[in-house]
Amino acid sequence: MKLTTRLKGLAGIAGIALATLFAPVAYGQAAQTGPIKIGFSMSQTGSLAATGKAHLIAMQMWADDTNAKGGLLGRKVELVVYDDQSNGAQVPGLYTKLLEVDKVDVVVSPYGTNMTAPAMPTIMQRNMTFMTVFNTGTNDKFKYDRYFGITPSGADSTAEFSRGYFAIAEKMNPKPKTIALVSADAEFAQNAVEGARVHAKKAGFKVVYDKSYPPSTVDYSPILRAVQATSPDIIFIASYPSDSVGMVRAANEIKLKARMVGGGMIGLQFGGIKVAMGENLNGFVGYDVYSPQSTMQFPGLNEMLERYRPLAVKAGADPIGIYGPPYAYAEMQVIGQAIVGAGGTDQKKLNDFMKSHTFDTVVGKVKFDKSGEWEKPRLIYVQYQGVKGNDPEQFKKPGVQPILYPPEFKSGDLKEPFTR
Repeated sequence: MKLTTRLKGLAGIAGIALATLFAPVAYGQAAQTGPIKIGFSMSQTGSLAATGKAHLIAMQMWADDTNAKGGLLGRKVELVVYDDQSNGAQVPGLYTKLLEVDKVDVVVSPYGTNMTAPAMPTIMQRNMTFMTVFNTGTNDKFKYDRYFGITPSGADSTAEFSRGYFAIAEKMNPKPKTIALVSADAEFAQNAVEGARVHAKKAGFKVVYDKSYPPSTVDYSPILRAVQATSPDIIFIASYPSDSVGMVRAANEIKLKARMVGGGMIGLQFGGIKVAMGENLNGFVGYDVYSPQSTMQFPGLNEMLERYRPLAVKAGADPIGIYGPPYAYAEMQVIGQAIVGAGGTDQKKLNDFMKSHTFDTVVGKVKFDKSGEWEKPRLIYVQYQGVKGNDPEQFKKPGVQPILYPPEFKSGDLKEPFTR
């Protein structure tokens, strides 16, 4: 079922289960004095629902904050949202409807590479400026000049995504000699492992295993047993949330051994998965965008998270919120500042303004380069250390997720080997 909604405030999100919150509505062309409509799809059901709900809460927080201050250019902000059901095949039709039926003024992306890539042809055909969140290498193939990414991966996102993992590996003593590469046969994972292959070659690591598994996989133990049989020094895994959970469980089940394990495992950053996996996370090294360490603090971020968390708990979304929600809020801050700076929603003016200005957000100052990516990349790598039980509070504080990379945010050292 296709689902569309006009979100009217956080009270509804906090008080009603998100799965039953949305009521179908239709929209016509907004007058220039009417609300500024910002349209997008966001997973509210399916495998990405927990993250999608978290992002939507943060985005609605921004809308409510903005409207409480009088809106943008004297106009209220209205979010027009469809549930893409965590299914990329739904996305093109939803964005077509947003643009042709709902007549939204601005579009932003769904969560993640696998959902955003299917939207790109529709966006490009209509010359829309497109702010995206949590995408890896999406625009490397399209090379669309009105594309922007709030994820701090930089222009060479395919390579940047795994750069930290290999920077950590090269400083291990003795330096590793062999590596296994494991990836899902899906858009994001293939982009991520492509970059990992480049780094492995530059580092002089011998690749002893390099295979993809189908997205329908449910038992990951045979995969990791095959990896273990090659005795790699380090293991790089590129996986989406449900796969990552399966990999963590399988690693514990077969008592996986290597010097370092992790890499591009999407999902370990999500609050619900952190809590569910608990101590099983210990030892994994993973990509991230923020960790609550003393080395990484930004104005307004803690206040935003304090407001977000009770709403998330009531909605059954990510109760910790340190991964996606700040960037979802930040992308909307960028859009809002750009609309004001451009004097409206003309797509060319928005594009020009976004490429020429620096934005103040809850994740710090954001400046885009000519490719639409962060001018200076800022992905981090953390290791889970000393996680005890399933208490969510431990993940909100410094300690259990020390930053290993980059050097300017480093707050801890790698603990090896990875053993179970």
